[in-house]
Amino acid sequence: MQNRAKFGVGIGVIVISLAFLAWMGYGESKTYYHTIAEYQQLQGSARNHRMRLAGTVAPGSIHHSTGRTDFVLEEQGKTLSVSYIGSDPLPDTFVDKSQALVEGRPGSNGQFVAEHVQAKCASKYEAAPGGDKPATSSTTQQSSM
Repeated sequence: MQNRAKFGVGIGVIVISLAFLAWMGYGESKTYYHTIAEYQQLQGSARNHRMRLAGTVAPGSIHHSTGRTDFVLEEQGKTLSVSYIGSDPLPDTFVDKSQALVEGRPGSNGQFVAEHVQAKCASKYEAAPGGDKPATSSTTQQSSM
């Protein structure tokens, strides 16, 4: 009887520990998306959540130093100073005037501390407005002969 009680208490402790870890993991995985304007208006505990912000990298604002990269995001006339401290290298497409998505938390000094940075492909890969499409009809005609 006493062995069963010890076994039951042990299983109970394990189940409660696993439930607690799952609840903590769920809370840490929640990420809120805000615009820079919305982020600047957040107050109190809403400002302490993990969040994602998007904007355009301000020209000349990227500064690399040991262990971090500082830059400024712009969106609709608002700016946000960001410090990237992640361990992954920044994408090759992360350059001035590129669209970037940062994920992290607000820092104590007013700067946003990003743990992940994603950059969209530069517009140089898009077709030029009014540009001609590549001619495929001549190759189609030659292959049908």
